[in-house]
Amino acid sequence: MTQARSALEVFLVFLKLGLTSFGGPIAHLGYFREEFVKRRQWLGEKAYAELVALCQFLPGPASSQVGIALGIRRAGLPGALAAWTGFTMPSALVLIAFAYGMAHYPDAAASGWVHGLKVVAVAVVAQAVWGMGNALCPDRPRATLAIAAAIFTLAWPGALVQVLVIAGGGLVGWRVVPTPSDGAHEPLEVPVSKRAGLAFLALFFGLLVFLPGLAAADGSRALKLFDAFYRAGSLVFGGGHVVLPLLRAEVVPPGWVSDVDFLAGYGAAQAVPGPLFTFGAYLGAVMNGDLRGWAGGLIGLAAIFLPAFLLVVGALPFWEELRRRKAAAAALGGVNAAVVGILLAALYDPIWTTTIRSHSDFILAIGGFGALVLWKAPPVYVVGATAAAAAGLALALI
Repeated sequence: MTQARSALEVFLVFLKLGLTSFGGPIAHLGYFREEFVKRRQWLGEKAYAELVALCQFLPGPASSQVGIALGIRRAGLPGALAAWTGFTMPSALVLIAFAYGMAHYPDAAASGWVHGLKVVAVAVVAQAVWGMGNALCPDRPRATLAIAAAIFTLAWPGALVQVLVIAGGGLVGWRVVPTPSDGAHEPLEVPVSKRAGLAFLALFFGLLVFLPGLAAADGSRALKLFDAFYRAGSLVFGGGHVVLPLLRAEVVPPGWVSDVDFLAGYGAAQAVPGPLFTFGAYLGAVMNGDLRGWAGGLIGLAAIFLPAFLLVVGALPFWEELRRRKAAAAALGGVNAAVVGILLAALYDPIWTTTIRSHSDFILAIGGFGALVLWKAPPVYVVGATAAAAAGLALALI
């Protein structure tokens, strides 16, 4: 009963955050620190920094993984599920509703405000490249690694190449990235045994290895969708924006989702609070064929977040030992630099190439970028203003 009450407490706190946390993963981590370290004092500064370090080391949505870890520390596995549900549900519901709107009003995809959502995606991803580049590529070796990653990703497009680029970044980083000396820290105590952690990690890798074969043999559209989104959620380092090229490679070439619907949904995802990975719910709901709407949205949502859940629960019991290894920190530095390169490539293709078609588009994009980077404007205001401006330009041209 005590754990149930604690899980309910976790759910209510994260529901409030899920309704109000605009600004992307870095902003989410700031909200979490204010709520759980300073206000509620569920853990100390050093322990919180350790959680953030772990979730940056793992693939997946960093802010959601930090939330899952906080839920585990507070109320065990029920707390992890409560934290994820509260933080994710608001934006997932809004994006599924947006997918219904796109399906019932297909002409809306060609409207000025939808084009504005696509244009603002250019500004948001450019901001991510700018910020991540400054933070994760502070020296010549890592900046060079990021440029090389962008070149390889553009020269040989595809999800497999992106995975190889990330792996190569880790290998190069292990050899060339300097690591600071380790300092004192607070132990990360979690109510999960190492045996349970191994079971969750085994399930993560088992699904990653065997799901593609099962989906091919079964032929079920639902299983193929689950497999595609599970792999995308499993192979993304660097957070929500980096999942864009992986998801596009899974859903656009097979004809499940059009490029227009894909980029419109990605723009809409900038206007809602909570994790950007809820974009998976939109894609599942808007896709062509029988499996769409609520069924497709819930499958896409569950599949893209499941790897993050399994990895966090599986890794927490072992993090205390792993974090002491300097080689792991150096490899992570190389992985992060490669992620910046992949994001830079995604900024050009598909975002820039399919969106910026005129001087006015570029003006709106550069204005949104300036508002985000120089004026620190909240993304929801930038999204709304850009969409409204694009709609006004479209009406002026009619």
